[in-house]
This record gives sequence, structure tokens and C-alpha cells, in this order.
Amino acid sequence: MSPEETIEGFKKIGLSEQKAKETLKNANVTKFLLQILSEVDVQKLQPGVGLLLYHLATKIKPQSVGKLPFICKYIADGRLDSTLRIDAALEYVLSHLNEENVSIKEFEEACGVGIVVTPEQVELAVEKHMAKYKSELLEKRYRFNSGVVMQAVRSDLKWADGKAIKNEVDVQILDLLGPKTEADLAPIPKAEKKAKTSSEISKKSKKEDNKGAASVVDSSEEAVSISELMKKLPFHVPGENFKSDGYIVTPSTKKLLEDHLKITGGKVRTRFPPEPNGILHIGHAKAININFGYAAAHDGICFLRYDDTNPEKEEEKFFIGIKDMVEWLGYTPYKITHSSDYFDQLYEWAVKLIKKELAYVCHQKAEEIKGYNPPPSPWRNRPVEESLHLFEDMKNGKIDEGEATLRMKITLEEGKQDPVAYRIKFKPHHRTGSKWCIYPTYDYTHCLCDSIEHITHSLCTKEFQSRRSSYYWLCNALDIYCPVQWEYGRLNVNYTVVSKRKIAKLIDEGIVNDWDDPRLFTLTALRRRGVPSVAVNAFCAALGVTGAVGAVDPALLDASVRDHLNLTAPRVMVVLDPLKITITNFPSDEVISVTVPDFPNDPDKSSHKVVLDRTLYIEASDFKEQPEKGYRRLTLTQSVGLRHAGYIIKVSKVNKDSSGKVVELECTAESTENAEKPKAFIHWVSQPIGVEVRLYEPLFKHKNPEDPAEVPGGFLSDCRSDTLTISRAYADSSIKGAKVYDKFQFERIGFFSVDPDTDSSNIVFNRTVSLKEDSGK
Repeated sequence: MSPEETIEGFKKIGLSEQKAKETLKNANVTKFLLQILSEVDVQKLQPGVGLLLYHLATKIKPQSVGKLPFICKYIADGRLDSTLRIDAALEYVLSHLNEENVSIKEFEEACGVGIVVTPEQVELAVEKHMAKYKSELLEKRYRFNSGVVMQAVRSDLKWADGKAIKNEVDVQILDLLGPKTEADLAPIPKAEKKAKTSSEISKKSKKEDNKGAASVVDSSEEAVSISELMKKLPFHVPGENFKSDGYIVTPSTKKLLEDHLKITGGKVRTRFPPEPNGILHIGHAKAININFGYAAAHDGICFLRYDDTNPEKEEEKFFIGIKDMVEWLGYTPYKITHSSDYFDQLYEWAVKLIKKELAYVCHQKAEEIKGYNPPPSPWRNRPVEESLHLFEDMKNGKIDEGEATLRMKITLEEGKQDPVAYRIKFKPHHRTGSKWCIYPTYDYTHCLCDSIEHITHSLCTKEFQSRRSSYYWLCNALDIYCPVQWEYGRLNVNYTVVSKRKIAKLIDEGIVNDWDDPRLFTLTALRRRGVPSVAVNAFCAALGVTGAVGAVDPALLDASVRDHLNLTAPRVMVVLDPLKITITNFPSDEVISVTVPDFPNDPDKSSHKVVLDRTLYIEASDFKEQPEKGYRRLTLTQSVGLRHAGYIIKVSKVNKDSSGKVVELECTAESTENAEKPKAFIHWVSQPIGVEVRLYEPLFKHKNPEDPAEVPGGFLSDCRSDTLTISRAYADSSIKGAKVYDKFQFERIGFFSVDPDTDSSNIVFNRTVSLKEDSGK
């Protein structure tokens, strides 16, 4: 049938020409609709039935297509006369896929066939629920959300027509309130503008970065926490795997799901399956939050499973580091497992695949089967007994590395044929020792471990979508429980690299110090820089969960950090570039005790004491002999206030060294009670302690340092030379005794965290983030 004929056929059931053309662009809906139209006599359809058939085509899942003739007959006969009943019919057949014959009685009860809701019933139900909201209706009038009444009526009268409910609600509201007045018609007053939060900044950035990208998963608008975000994701209910798009239903599915529910108790089960060959980075934070967060939000459990199938690259420090970062983000694994826990079972299943002629031993070299169109294996159809014998030889170390692999007989979505299930590696494993000479691949291991652990939701990033077919195929080929794979867009951050190989290169070249260097975006580096774990989680929540793949700016994470630290990091006064001040008319024979609030916006919360002495220090940039226009701090003719002290100071003399640099200011002090209010108040320290301060800047110049178009010389050539400044600073004495990872706001400067290099003789601070985004960076 030509496109023109198809469009004409669609128009005959009531679609407009524009709608028919749009439908033709959707291959799945077109296929289902043509199949539906072949089941009915279009000429005999009653008015409106065609649009119900169209609704069926848009809603039916591939698993249910076998029941199309049955459902179509009910629609054509007028027994499924609303979209509500059609949705109920689809829900019923999905839940009874393994039943060859539909129970007519159960089906009709589930779909409300024959149930008639009278106008009188609708009127009485609306009256009942309107009475509950009468006072609110009289107060809000036509700005009242009538949807809550309609929803309540729908709960009472499941099969009532939605339009009939809405019309009755509108009539009764008009009867209660009368016609709309001018006040009702007036526009709603605009809300007062507020500063944007990190969440709002994130949404704007996502909109710009992902413009035109289709969202596979609705990312839960307005979610302010991981828990809220996870509760809004439209994933399947445990045990209802078959309702998910693309899920393969077999004759064993129903029994396997029943057994699965007995084992899990119907609880959500997820897993976070990192490969223990490197340090986790910011992208892993999203994966951790989604896997652990989804389980937590649904009262489920999450496994931490190490994907330890490659003995060459695994080190103990990576196992420990992964667990530490999961716990740092606030999650406790239900159980820690390893893919290697299941090596014996995986081997038995590989033998079973060979016996079912679904796997074979191949001798093609790795370079021969790379890419998307490699030559087919000449050993694909070798005899089962031969493959069994060779696979046993592989296991026993009788075949050299690279001389043979075990391959599965399946073609993946992108055209890759027969992925490798096992390869030979003469390397001892950290947990199984020298027991194995063969190790399973990710393609083979991952879904089978998910099945063994009865994972309900196998959550992974978008690049694994092409492996979903092999995931389902392998579980079904072995006739074992099959979880559902859901994909989401991975988190990429601009101005950084997260590749383990590239980070190792930065370390080898001396550009950064180690995996936890605060200029990196590994999780250990973020923690060392002082980024709070709750800010990382809030950042992930603000990004949402979509199928779109894009990159976000580090400023979004910085905004999330500021949101949190602004409420939790106590203020202290620290001078980074000290200029000595001597108060010549110091108003006391002893030092003056000054109370400094830890949180000036909430002065009653807590405070600490500092001293004000004859000698104090201010930032060198807070004084200028020749100020530019608009300079509001200390000059030869302009006084400033000392924050929290209750005094203003005026310059009486400037002392310079032999090079002409200002080294000291002699000043007079006056109480703020007696003086004119100064234009500015500055921070200061007196009787300070010396501390080390490390200021970090972005490591790379370009958004994507790995893009040859942006950086022809490679990512190493894109590194800045001025990304770390170390200086000695003066801090008020209250900071003494600060512990590693304690966080402070240095007044007027930024947020800082105590670095692990701190010892009893030297406190080291890392700048976590400035007080506000520097638009020049």
C-alpha cells in the first residue's frame, strides 16, 4: 500500500489529513493501525468508533498484538465504547499473556462492559464531593482547581464519561458562584521574582543543552530530592515485567515471574555494578543515586555488585574506594556481591547454550571481529560436541590466549553479530585465584547476574540500549527469570575528563597530583575539594532522568554546593593577602572580645568569639591610595567599618617599604554609634593563626577538551597553567582545632574545606567554591 493510500485509509476512520500524515511517520502506530483496520469493516463502523481504534493502535504493546482481533471485535460491536474501557482491556490482556483463551466473564468485568452510568448518578456524585470543597470554592471562586472534584467523582464512578463529569462540575460551580465577575476575569497577579536556585539553573541548562533531544523517561518536573525524583519515574511494578515495551514473553514467563515474586516478596531490587578498575567519577554519582535511590524510594533493596570479570585491571584499592564513595553519598548496600561469585553457574549455563546450539567456539582473532560488519565466523555451525570439547580445553588452559572465544548466536540491534561470551586469560583472579583460564564478558555476565540476584529493574545508561536484545535473548534462551532493562542518559560534565586512562595520563604528566586532586571530577576529588555529598545528590536530582544525552556546566554543581553550604557552613574571618593595620587610638587597655555569628542570617543560631587588638590585618585589596570611581572600601579619605566589631577606621598614615609597597596603615578608630555609617564593612583578623590556603581554577580551557574540533592538540594541550595557587593566610583563632573535611564560609571570599594534608602544625584549606559564580570564567 502506497503512503497516499494509507493516508486515505486513516482518514476513513475519522483522522484529519494532518493527523493521518503525522501517524504515517510513526512506524509502530502505522503497523498496528493497518493490522487493526484489516480486522474490521470500516464501512460499517458507527461514528466515533474509528477514533477508538486509533487509540488502540497508539496504546497497544507488541506483547499483546496476538489479542488484537479479540479487542477489535469488542470495539466494533460497541462493547468497548470509551478510551477508558480500551485501556482496561489492554491492561487485562497484558496481565494474562500466557493464557491461550481469554476468560470472557473476567475480561468483561475488568472492562466494565455493559455498565451504564446515568446522568443522575453523575449529578449526585458531583454534589457529594462539591459539598466537601464549598468553603474553598467560595473563597477562590473560579480559580479553584475543579480537577480534584472530577478525580473524586471518577473514583466513585469508574466507568462514567469524563466529559459528562466535567460538564456537571461546571454546571454546579456556575450554580453556586453565579457568572464570572470582573475580579474573576482579571489576570492572576505576578509572583515576586526570586533569585534562581540551583535546580532552576539546572532546568534552564538542560533545556538549552538538550534542545531537540527526545526524553525517553519523564524526568519528574519539580523534583527537589532523589526520593521525589525516583517516585515519579514510570517504571514497571515488580512482577509486571511483561508490561514493559520490548520485553519478550515466553511460555515460561508467567511461572518464572511467580517464582520471582515469592523470592523477592514483591520488593524492588536494583544493583549498582561498577567495574573495580578505577575511581568513581561524577557520572557514577548519578548512577548510584538512581540505583540506590530508586530502591530506597520504593522500600526495596540495592546490591553493590563488583563486575570483576577482568583480572588484569582490578586492584583492592578500587574495591575499597567504590564502597567508600557509595557510603559517602549516603547509601548502604543491601549486600555486596561480585560477578565472580557466580563463575561456576555462568560456566554451566555456557555449556547449556552450546548444547542448545546457541553458542559455539570460534577461532577468529579479536581484530577480525571488530566493527559493525565483520565477516561471519566460519565456525558458527560447528558440531555441538566439538564446541563442548574445545570449550573444556579453553577452561583447562590447553588453548593459548587469543586463539579461541565462545560466541553467542545472536545479532544485536546495531548489527553486531555473535558477541563474545568467554575469552581466554592466563591471569590469576583476586578472588578465585588460578581456578579459571577463561573469563566471561560483560555481554554474557551482566544479565545473568541480574537474573541470579532477581533484580527487578536493571537501570543503565543509554549506550547499553543496543545490548537490550542480547540481555533478553540470553535469559530466555536459558529459560531463567528475565529482569527489565531501563536506560537513561548518562551524565557528562563540561571542562573535564573522566576517562581512567586520561586521568592516569594527567597524573603521570604531573598536571594533577593523584585521583583525588580537587581539580578533577572524580568523587574522591570532589569530596577532598569540600563538595558535600548532599549537594552532589541534589545536583543529580535537579538534572532529572531522561533519555537525552548531553553535557552540563560545572556551574550547576557549584550552585548546588552553594545552596547547601550557605545553610551549613559557619562564617569565619580569614585574610588571604594580609595588610597590617595599627590602631593608634585603640580604645582599650586590653583586647576587646567580639562576638561573631556563625550564620549572620540567623544570629541566634550559634556564634564564636574573636579578639580585636591594636594590631589587626585586612585584605590588601580593601585599601587603595588612588581608588577608581565607585570604590567603596578604605582610601586616604574614605573610612570603612570592621565587620562585627562596632568600629570604623580612618587612615592617618601610610607606611611603605623601600620598593614603595604599602606594608602598614596607621589608622584611628571610632565607634559606629558616634560616626556616620560607612559605605562598606570589611572583614579583618587580630591575633590570627597562620593557615595554608589552596585556590583551584578549572583545569581545561574548552568545554570539551577531548573534542579534536575544539582542541586539535589533544586534551593535554588544553590544560591551564594557573589552576592552583597556594598561599599563607591569616585566620581568626576560632578556626583552631578544625578537623579534616570541616567546612567554613570565609566571609566575603568563598566556601572552604579542611584538606587531609592538615596536621597539628598546619591547617590546610581548599576553596570549594566562590561565593557566587564568576561570569568571566
